[in-house]
Amino acid sequence: MIADLIAEIVRDEEKLFLVLGIGLFGVLGIMSMITKTFTAIAAERTKREIAAYIAEGTMSPEQGERLVKAGGRKMSGWCG
Repeated sequence: MIADLIAEIVRDEEKLFLVLGIGLFGVLGIMSMITKTFTAIAAERTKREIAAYIAEGTMSPEQGERLVKAGGRKMSGWCG
């Protein structure tokens, strides 16, 4: 049954391109979600590290605030 379906898709070029296009779109969507997730995790980790530096007195709260604001800029990119 599944083999017949795959054979039908491979024989018909329009269906093949449609399936490949949908598959590529899905993979790109998943990659985008993973990238955004890891970016958010890294940003949170950085904020926690800055807070730790402020707590131990290595950095002033003003310096920490400037670093957090500087990191808030959105970088442009085709995925973004």
